[in-house]
Amino acid sequence: MAASAAVSGSGRNRAVLLAVTCLGQFMVLLDNTIVGAALPDMQHRLHTRLTGLQWIVDAYVLLVAMLLLSGGVFADRFGRKRVYLTGVVVFTAASALCSLAPSLGWLVVGRVLQGIGAAALSPASLALLAAAHPVPQERMKAIGLWAGLSGIGLAAGPVAGGVLTDAFGWPAIFLVNLPIGVVLLLVGLRSLDETRNPGAPAIDVPGTVLSVLGVGVLTYGLIEGGARGWTSPVILGSFAAAVVLLAAFVAVEARRSAPVLPLRLFRRRLFTVSNTAMVVVGFALMGSSFFFSQFFVYVQGSSILRAGLQTLPLSLAMVIVSPYAGRLAARYGFRVVVTTGLALAGLGLLALGTVHADTGYGNVWWRLGVVGTGFALTMSPLTGAAIQAVSPQEGGLASGISSTTRQIGAVLGVAVLGAVVRARESGGASFGAGLDSAFVAAGAITLATAVFTGLWLARSKPAEDSAGLGRSTAPDAVTTSDRASANSPN
Repeated sequence: MAASAAVSGSGRNRAVLLAVTCLGQFMVLLDNTIVGAALPDMQHRLHTRLTGLQWIVDAYVLLVAMLLLSGGVFADRFGRKRVYLTGVVVFTAASALCSLAPSLGWLVVGRVLQGIGAAALSPASLALLAAAHPVPQERMKAIGLWAGLSGIGLAAGPVAGGVLTDAFGWPAIFLVNLPIGVVLLLVGLRSLDETRNPGAPAIDVPGTVLSVLGVGVLTYGLIEGGARGWTSPVILGSFAAAVVLLAAFVAVEARRSAPVLPLRLFRRRLFTVSNTAMVVVGFALMGSSFFFSQFFVYVQGSSILRAGLQTLPLSLAMVIVSPYAGRLAARYGFRVVVTTGLALAGLGLLALGTVHADTGYGNVWWRLGVVGTGFALTMSPLTGAAIQAVSPQEGGLASGISSTTRQIGAVLGVAVLGAVVRARESGGASFGAGLDSAFVAAGAITLATAVFTGLWLARSKPAEDSAGLGRSTAPDAVTTSDRASANSPN
């Protein structure tokens, strides 16, 4: 009887743990897509231009991208519960700051803090879940539930953003995080058990700092170049500083015993190709998504609420198709599924580039669905391929790097495609024509990547082409580094 009660208690504890970790990741993913719906209202109320909107998005994504791997190491070294709840507190407090921001500058500061909180919360939530399920089969089932349930935030974001912004204005999209954060903190303090990994590597402070500064300065140059002039001393200086900082990052990482980004992994062709393709996925997906609500509001004249609903086909397609992508890759091979997915996404984006102000929504929604389906087919197999390219002990690390490269691509996508739109506008084209050019550019790059990936991986060994999706991640690998969420859209 006592044994039965113990098992039951353990089951209840795991259920609470699953609920807490899923809700935390749900909050992070909701914030990824809810902001896009509010961008037109932010532009109007904050009296900002496209550059300001780019900073609102990229300030968050940049910090998540650069701190995601370090967040996993922090969780392993200092305690996953402690880091998770700290991330919840920072994210929630930053959300409050965002909602109260009186100006663009304060909103960007709040978004930076949100990114720091998300970079701690997200990998720690997965590490907590993995540590509570030492049996590989149970762990994979729990992680699948974590990914599926929290992923609902992706689909809920556009609708919630449209409803809240239309009714209360853009600050409401951040206020929705406050009750979630308070619940997570109260329940987490009482129900979560602390776990650590005594063998976790040392924190790579120089590598982390150099990566944040290098990519941050590069992003500054790309976003501000259109407004300040591409040949202005400030912009040229930022690009030069980015080259120096990123070169220093490579030099430092090559010499450290426990680097945040082990460069030796990129000597493996499959690992390099999969991460290169993942950069493009982040670039094209986030860069184009940045403009969807703006297209419906400014070009087609939709309300903010209606625009949020109109962008839903992309998110729904990703949520529905993503769970099947890994199975398809295991059955038909990584190269076939990824190449098909990239080609679909590229064609969908090119099709969006032909949409105009008078195009009926019946001829628009399916294009968004094709884009979402294409990207959904690529992300899980690309992560699986990165895992397959390394040893079982490094599988979690490879997953984290794959997620990080996608986030870096997202940062660059918002910056570069924004520069494309500004360049067209400065040349006398309308905002709508600028958007068309951005969608076409994203589609062309994605299609080129499909060809590149297909050709390079045609020489893959049969074992590599399985994408490693059947491999059970080793317990010691999961602790440090299933440190990045595999279903984050950015």
